[in-house]
Amino acid sequence: MGKKKIIQTDKAPAAIGPYSQAVVANGFLFISGQIPLDPVTMEIVGDSAEEQTEQVLKNIEAILHAARLDVASVVKTTILLTDINDFSVVNEQYGKVFKKDYPARATYQVAALPKGARIELEAVAVLS
Repeated sequence: MGKKKIIQTDKAPAAIGPYSQAVVANGFLFISGQIPLDPVTMEIVGDSAEEQTEQVLKNIEAILHAARLDVASVVKTTILLTDINDFSVVNEQYGKVFKKDYPARATYQVAALPKGARIELEAVAVLS
C-alpha cells in the first residue's frame, strides 16, 4: 500500500469538515471539492455564478501550487451546480483557466451545496 501525503495551504480555504484540502497518493493529487470561499474570511465570494466560479478556480490553483503543480496537471474534474442554467457561464470561466488538453469532466446539478454556494469543483491531477 502506498503512502499518502496531505496537502494544505492557507492560500485556499481551510476544510469546513473532517477532510483534507488535498491528498497525494499513488502518483495523483486528489483535490477536495472547493466552494467559492475566501481563504481569509471563509465567506462566500460573489453572488453570481461567474464570480463564484472565478473564486473556486483560484482556490483550486492555490492547492495545485501548494503541491508544486499547475492546471496542466489536472486530468479530471467534477463540477456540482445548484442551477444547471449556470453551465455556460461556468464553462466560460473554466475555459479561461483550462486552455488546452482539457481534463476529463463531469457536471451535475445538485439540490444544494454547503454555505449556499452555487458551485463546487473537485479535481484530480497527475504528479509530474
